[in-house]
Amino acid sequence: MSWVCYLLRCADDTLYCGISNDLGKRLAAHNAGEGAKYTRGRTPLQLVYAEPCADKSAALKRELKIKRMPRGDKLALCGVK
Repeated sequence: MSWVCYLLRCADDTLYCGISNDLGKRLAAHNAGEGAKYTRGRTPLQLVYAEPCADKSAALKRELKIKRMPRGDKLALCGVK
């Protein structure tokens, strides 16, 4: 199992950060309105960043670090200005 920390851009131009060990399945769940409560109603969603992590613990730590970043830093991380 490989873990990934990812950033999504929502239809309302907000960003959502999460982790998954099956990114394709998780993205499909988000876009179907079955993912996180935050992303429901904010579809369609666009994957803008994904970072592989060594394990679930590393993914959770990276997610927390990204969530604490200012929006500008998150956009820079995914190469969007």
